[in-house]
Amino acid sequence: MIHVGTCGFCESHAKYYRDFDAIEVQGTFYRVLQEKTLERWRREAPERFMFAIKAFQGVTHPPNSPTWRRSNVKPGKDVGLLRPTGEVLHFWRVTLREAEILGVRFILIQLPKSFRESEESFANAEKFFSMIERGEFEIAVELRGWSEEGVKRFVREFEVIDVTDPLVRIPLHRGEVNYYRLHGRYENGRIIYRHSYSDEELEKVRERVLGWNRGESFVFFNNSDMCRDAKRFKAMVKGM
Repeated sequence: MIHVGTCGFCESHAKYYRDFDAIEVQGTFYRVLQEKTLERWRREAPERFMFAIKAFQGVTHPPNSPTWRRSNVKPGKDVGLLRPTGEVLHFWRVTLREAEILGVRFILIQLPKSFRESEESFANAEKFFSMIERGEFEIAVELRGWSEEGVKRFVREFEVIDVTDPLVRIPLHRGEVNYYRLHGRYENGRIIYRHSYSDEELEKVRERVLGWNRGESFVFFNNSDMCRDAKRFKAMVKGM
């Protein structure tokens, strides 16, 4: 089964629920959302609609990250990078509470490039994952700038889903569910979000997602033309 959606609502909620069966909520990364907002989203969505949320940046991003400029929370000095600090663990509990209210399938942990491939990062992650509650949710992790061997070690050691772009590489985790994020094109190691996927690119994505599918695959578009591209891709995999 292939599920298609976007990273954030790309159109009105009512129309989105008709057009797609899954979404990755971005707002939970930038801000701590009000419970009544999440409760309303769950009520208005179809029963079988699936939510994923992006963990709050206090779990993943250090206080000097520019992403904090959009937050309704002032970061302390010990936030981010999966460090097993009181602040990081607090923001994980906030994320977990939001996931419970929304009834999500996945919690996405997107780590910045400053979370470098190192023994320090592994040590922090080991302590973090040993201390947190996971609830009933599947945890997906996006690592940036890591080697394939480093990614494989991380996702298998901590039993998480390896989030990939199917145009870049195959997922390296164990398990029956794949989780993909398509950000646009890449130039000199930078992501260019202002991108519309060509028919040829989407066909290559389709071939790889189907070829690598184990049980379920979730494909979320996060580029500037994500709504149109997601609908085009959904039409390509309809019934699969």
